[in-house]
Amino acid sequence: MSKSILFSALLLLFFGCQSPKSDPFQNNTIATAHPLASQAGKAIFAQGGNAFDAAVAAGFTLAVVEPSMSGIGGRLQAIYQIASGEIGGVDASTQVPMNYKPTTEKYSSGYQTIGIPGVVAGLLKLHTTKGLLPLQQVMAPAINYAENGFEILAGEAIRQQSAKAVFEKYEGTKKHFLNAQGAAFQAGELVVQKTLAHTLKTIALKGKAGFYEGEIAQKMVADIQANGGLLTLEDLKNYEALEAEVLEGKFQGLTVKALNLPSYGAITIQILQILDQLTPAETEEDWALDLGRTTELAYTYRKYQQNKDSLAQILSYQRAGIWAAQIEQQQLELVAENDTELPGSWTAAIGHTTHLTAADDQGNVVSLTQTIGPNMGSKVATPDLGFLYAVTLGGYLGEYKPGDRSNSHISPTLFLDQEQLILALGAAGGSRIVPAVTQVAHRYLAQKKSLQEALHLPRVYPYQDSLWLENHPEVKDLNADFNPTLISVKLIDEKARFGRVHAIAYDIVNQIWKGAADPDWEGTVENFPAQ
Repeated sequence: MSKSILFSALLLLFFGCQSPKSDPFQNNTIATAHPLASQAGKAIFAQGGNAFDAAVAAGFTLAVVEPSMSGIGGRLQAIYQIASGEIGGVDASTQVPMNYKPTTEKYSSGYQTIGIPGVVAGLLKLHTTKGLLPLQQVMAPAINYAENGFEILAGEAIRQQSAKAVFEKYEGTKKHFLNAQGAAFQAGELVVQKTLAHTLKTIALKGKAGFYEGEIAQKMVADIQANGGLLTLEDLKNYEALEAEVLEGKFQGLTVKALNLPSYGAITIQILQILDQLTPAETEEDWALDLGRTTELAYTYRKYQQNKDSLAQILSYQRAGIWAAQIEQQQLELVAENDTELPGSWTAAIGHTTHLTAADDQGNVVSLTQTIGPNMGSKVATPDLGFLYAVTLGGYLGEYKPGDRSNSHISPTLFLDQEQLILALGAAGGSRIVPAVTQVAHRYLAQKKSLQEALHLPRVYPYQDSLWLENHPEVKDLNADFNPTLISVKLIDEKARFGRVHAIAYDIVNQIWKGAADPDWEGTVENFPAQ
């Protein structure tokens, strides 16, 4: 045997004995607020789709099976990281029609509250720019559930039942959200939505133009204008999902990425940066007090986010250190906000929104929140289209000018260790969204709890002169024993009042994504192995 042949044989033997190089991500994971949405995402992973495909499939599915929380007539905010490391965001918030004239009259439901829907444009932007599979394939699960039906979950049935009296005011809503006997759907009842299936098929076939132009747009405008609303064909045709501005902060030596308005990512970063410079709490009681005081302080800055100089202060790590010192020295003197002067969404008892997070075996991650506002949104559905519209006008989200996009507490958030994303999360729950995100992140990253435990441990929320403390049966054993002479504490024995978080974390040692669904909701996590 020649020396060259022998050398080649030795090389083959050497490299043949080496373990094959493993991919950095061993699985695909999706966590959503509904089992069918999570299963839709898993099915898309199984068909070769990436995290963007799975997130879009789940988003459309949630619009079908959880209409009290979100829908294609609503708004969306998303933040993502692609496998190359690039981070971006999508702003698909609802927009004020151009012919809107400010009024002192307030509305909480009805045609007068309807603005330009954004969810469809937002989901399609994510799919068109970052997805792999054809749109019809990605939307197939949602279309299937609409056309062939699904069994309504108990929580969704209760929320729809609570809105029945308002449903009866609107022909389209009665047609699509009450059963053949004129009653609200009961848990376990099969819900079939043929009209919505037709609407979704049109979008799947024609893309953005299938919703914002043509037959669907004409039916939207005709119905809304005939009943006192403002939407025009021009409003719909001109609507675009925009690139969202990504903000940056620091927490526990990590980089925090969140979205600027219309998302409240600046307030999320502000809270985390203050917490980062507080002396670590030694007891659960001290932790709750720190979180309550920090959130109370940060929430006084919500109305200043649009001012460039104020935003710079909100995002300043140095300024956060000053606030942390004032909190520890009990030198904060906050001016109480008058509830009657605040937008209804800031004081609503329960926020109605949904969140999902998806990650794939290539390293793509999507954290996406979509909503229609209060329970069942505007309560209005166009008879020939089958979906509910979000509340945009009427004061619920604040006062706006023509062309403005509606702001909300939505705050999908990413945490990175250098360039490696290690936590992606977001929440539903109105004004409880930001505290839910910051408290779960603090439990996981600062207290080193497991992701599941971080979601299970009790949360707090400062409201008026007291600190609300989550205290339903599932978390009672975990709560601290508060000294009522130090602070007024109100125990809230009700599930889902403190935000609902769906999160994914990266286990660097085992190179796997781990998902967690909020225990107060009916959501699930689905995994699919890397191919």
